[in-house]
Amino acid sequence: MKFKKKTAAKAAAVSLAAVFACGMLAGCDLVTTNSERDMAQVIAEVDISEGEDFASGGEYAAYADVIRPASILKRDLVSGFLSYGYQYVQSYGYTYEAAFNQVKNNLVNHDLMLQYAIVEFLEAGSYEGMTYSADAYKKLCEAEYEDDNARAIATVGYFLTDEEKAEAEYAIKVSLNNSLDAQEESIIRSEEESTGVTVRTVPTGVGTENEDYYDPAYRVYTGKNAAAQCGSYETVENSTPSTRLKAYNTFLSSLIANGLLEKGEDVSEFETLSYYQLQLAAAYEDALLAKLTEYYEARAEEALTQDYVTNKYETTLESQKQEFSDSTALEEALDAVSDTSFVLTAPEETYGFVINILLPFSTTQSSLLTNYKTTAKEGDAFVYRAELLANVKATDQRETWFTGDTDYSYTRDDGKYYFFEDNLSAGENSKYEPLKNYVGDYAYNGSVSYDEEKKTYTLKPNKISVEEFVDTFESYLEAQGLTVNRGSYTQDYFSQSADSFYKADGTVDYSKFLYYTGSVQLDGYSANDTFVAGTDVNKAMSAVNELSFAYNTDTAGLNSYLGYAVSAYDTSFVKEFEYAAKAAIAGGVGTYTVAPSDYGWHIMYCTFTYQGNDPYTFDFSDIGREGSFSNLYYEALKDATVDGYATEVQTRITNSYSACVTVYEDRYEDLYLEADAAASSQQS
Repeated sequence: MKFKKKTAAKAAAVSLAAVFACGMLAGCDLVTTNSERDMAQVIAEVDISEGEDFASGGEYAAYADVIRPASILKRDLVSGFLSYGYQYVQSYGYTYEAAFNQVKNNLVNHDLMLQYAIVEFLEAGSYEGMTYSADAYKKLCEAEYEDDNARAIATVGYFLTDEEKAEAEYAIKVSLNNSLDAQEESIIRSEEESTGVTVRTVPTGVGTENEDYYDPAYRVYTGKNAAAQCGSYETVENSTPSTRLKAYNTFLSSLIANGLLEKGEDVSEFETLSYYQLQLAAAYEDALLAKLTEYYEARAEEALTQDYVTNKYETTLESQKQEFSDSTALEEALDAVSDTSFVLTAPEETYGFVINILLPFSTTQSSLLTNYKTTAKEGDAFVYRAELLANVKATDQRETWFTGDTDYSYTRDDGKYYFFEDNLSAGENSKYEPLKNYVGDYAYNGSVSYDEEKKTYTLKPNKISVEEFVDTFESYLEAQGLTVNRGSYTQDYFSQSADSFYKADGTVDYSKFLYYTGSVQLDGYSANDTFVAGTDVNKAMSAVNELSFAYNTDTAGLNSYLGYAVSAYDTSFVKEFEYAAKAAIAGGVGTYTVAPSDYGWHIMYCTFTYQGNDPYTFDFSDIGREGSFSNLYYEALKDATVDGYATEVQTRITNSYSACVTVYEDRYEDLYLEADAAASSQQS
């Protein structure tokens, strides 16, 4: 378990979803019907200094007087339930009692790990250029503070660098703005009707920020201040100071209702609110737990020597050779292939992966074909389908990348519209992570006009035939500096007779459906380089991937790792698709085929093959080359090792110090009893 990703912080400050939850959740009245004094009750106490390790002569005896006991309030428990705990009930079948106890356990484990992190770093004495001492920390703890939040910010902050503090503050402000954005968008859309349009999937990584990025000038936008004074913050579409202020006032009302805003506080500047300080204290705690994860990661990584990793790879390879002699086991593994799950070998038979781009029949064409097949012979249906295929027109499917909740479009000097400028322009120390396996140079294929006053787009996609698409496909590959071996179309493809689709034995000859075959010349090809940016194999796959996002109506294939896994044996795919996919795989990586099915045209590009060989070579000296197989294998092994080590440590700590936790269940049992009663009343 990585504490950075999975450890629950103080529930009162984990998520702003809690303060907006009232009115949406059964049990929301848990907050509003209990007094402030009731909410301030301590429902659990955590103090690991009571453990045997801190007794005289114990391993941590020197730190027994520097650990401050932690108190978990009933308010924390309620906020945690409203923020995420209710999902245990709604989605996983928990009873209310079990759900509240799970939230309580998360809060307890958080404080156990936080106290242990303090001891761990004091024991280490230094880490990444910082030095720590028990005396200095103790002085901080004994100093006078305005409140507990200020104390936590100072004492936990002792273990953080200035950069780590700045990153934590930035993350909190982003989270606050995101929540206010959602509330403001709800206000803006309150009188709008849903269009019912399905928003098209975007490539993995779009909008992903560099986790080390922070903007010192970033501020929470409330409507009381000016958005222009909030650094890199960008307002939501159609935002006005009035709509933002409404969202902010709704938020303040929720804080008051939940007892999270003190009387008399100046609400004109969000960063001065006691609730912001609560959030900041929690963010510092999370940053310290993240630092503990990194500390453990460094420890775990020390075990990943060249001999260990190389032997691990060789052992896994030999194990797979035995396991995957069973084709069922192999095919299940192929379906699960990712950048953390690898199939290192396959039998002599040919297996592989293809990206499938479906250019579909129109609704009318599909209906005509379905109706025709109800009475026609199979061969005649093939002939009729060919007639329909000649008139299939593909269009750019990226309309909602303009008109969805987020407008991803931007224009370049050529006046055309492209997408994902933030991620495509990402460089070193930039806010956003660069997109992987996606070129980003294919402009929207159609006319675009934008009404500045109404802030709406009018889009008209160009309609292109399968031949025009193939030319587009090949031209875009060539634009990446690749050599394309263009094929030739099957002559008389659309005028074949019914009997021409059959072999002499009367079975269907699926080779007759293959309309086109071409290939990309991948100089210096190595399976090890499939995901290395800048290599021919990755440039080709990235270009095809982008065209798939542009035209493919087989949306299940978007954002797949290598595409569809295709067995050497019979598959559940439609036979025309299966034949063409296997033909592409037989041609090797870079080969593409065009063939139909009852869904329309399929353009299949082979991304990877197993052809009686072990495609990869592990080289420890290559683990630092991003995207290489050796790099991906090492990183996956490291993550698994770190997760295992961290989980082991956390389990050991929570078990070792369980006696250092005191729980007062009688102080919060009314919460789940009232929730049960309310649920029963609603059901009756």
